Amino acid sequence: MFSRISTVSFQGIDAASVDVQVQISPGSVYFTLVGLPDKAIAESKERVRSALIASGLALPAKRVTVNLAPADLPKEGSHYDLPIALGLLVAMGALPAEAVDGFLVLGELALDGSISHVNGALPAAISAVANEKSLICPASCGAEAAWADENLKIVAASSLVQLYRYLKGEITLSAPKPRRAAQSVSSLDLADIRGQESAKRALEIAAAGSHNLLMVGPPGSGKTLLASRLPSLLPALSPRELLEVSMVASISGELEEGALSNERPFRAPHHSASMASLVGGGVKAKPGEVSLAHNGVLFLDELPEFESSVLDSLRQPIENGVATIVRANYRVSYPSKVQVVAAMNPCRCGYAGEPGHTCKRGERCTSSYQARISGPFLDRMDLQIHVPAVSARDLIGPQTGESSETVAQRVAHARSVQAERFRSIGLEVMVNAHASARVIEKIVALDRASKELIEQASIRFGLSARGYHRVLKLARTIADLDGSESVQKIHLAEALSFRGVSSYSAAA
Repeated sequence: MFSRISTVSFQGIDAASVDVQVQISPGSVYFTLVGLPDKAIAESKERVRSALIASGLALPAKRVTVNLAPADLPKEGSHYDLPIALGLLVAMGALPAEAVDGFLVLGELALDGSISHVNGALPAAISAVANEKSLICPASCGAEAAWADENLKIVAASSLVQLYRYLKGEITLSAPKPRRAAQSVSSLDLADIRGQESAKRALEIAAAGSHNLLMVGPPGSGKTLLASRLPSLLPALSPRELLEVSMVASISGELEEGALSNERPFRAPHHSASMASLVGGGVKAKPGEVSLAHNGVLFLDELPEFESSVLDSLRQPIENGVATIVRANYRVSYPSKVQVVAAMNPCRCGYAGEPGHTCKRGERCTSSYQARISGPFLDRMDLQIHVPAVSARDLIGPQTGESSETVAQRVAHARSVQAERFRSIGLEVMVNAHASARVIEKIVALDRASKELIEQASIRFGLSARGYHRVLKLARTIADLDGSESVQKIHLAEALSFRGVSSYSAAA
């Protein structure tokens, strides 16, 4: 009495095939699980046993052995319950083997026999499509799995009894339909911010090219308000981006009711966040905030208050677009193409450089506070701007700023120009910030005056090779917003101004 059921083991956002082998043999009554299961899987035998009893079935008084192959691949998660239960039903003769042939199965069992929600239904469904299989999953995961392919056969059952009767041909189950999350209507509008015209300009440029942005200014100057308005300027996710974002959210269990949203992620972790929570890791190597913000925005408020080692751990994911977590027994990677927006005060007291303010600690207040941010991290900030305190005149005067809708139209047009440019040279890059150094040098052909300007600026600001190419990317984005086919000296000068206004440029 032997059976085999197909399921998956999640390696990052990829789903590796796992063969659940069940054998019922004569011998003393015993139920054993082998194949490097974690604690959740080891406990599944009790959930499976109780679910079978609640469904009117019982395990035979024999030796039951369940092997999760390949045996050298660590397995974790509760989604192995349902494939183990179906394997037992086939091995017991309660179900014919043909009934589950060609299915990929995942689901957690409750003690009453109901099938509970599990994470990772979307990656599992994509794996089923790639391997030309059908899918059995919890009813609560059906809408999520349906996004994988409209032709994928999905059996989304709410209980083991219901699934058993379906596989026996006694009942039918309706196919789940993909569900889209309701479009949220944000009340945050760029027009609500008084003054700060130069900061708004920087925010528009950052949105147009997906550039990293650092805002430095005293408390109450509007840094957090500006950052919170950035999502209102960004275009909706493309179908491919939507799939990537949703796969990460699925693995993390952050898809509400299996509904997908085309809004770009906006993550704002507290400055007490650990390295594992930002980059990813932990016992089960889950995605961190930098991956949950993939294709969206990672907002780091009160930047110097983060641990220095935590901030520096973000350097590699920001640069490469992939967060790789390596441990002694596993190695997983999660996508992390994010736009980093950071905000900070100029010093500990918060008012260094403001008119009429004299700090009792002197220059030490500023230098020690700024030293918490490493030069390599700051070198990755494309725009470094000073956000001054808002004057009473700005607050009292009429509201005259542009709305988010107006600015978003310019951003969308600039992004479409960039996407078309990269598509014409055979690249899948969508924005200037993600272009390689070789590509950006190719598409930004500087004239003689521009070359002289950037050469002088490189000496003055001490630009690194990375900083040099980031200035070129920024200038290209400014030219795209301006509707210019080529990068002119004026575009380059504006890009350099954003690179040099912060005192951090010299420190870096």
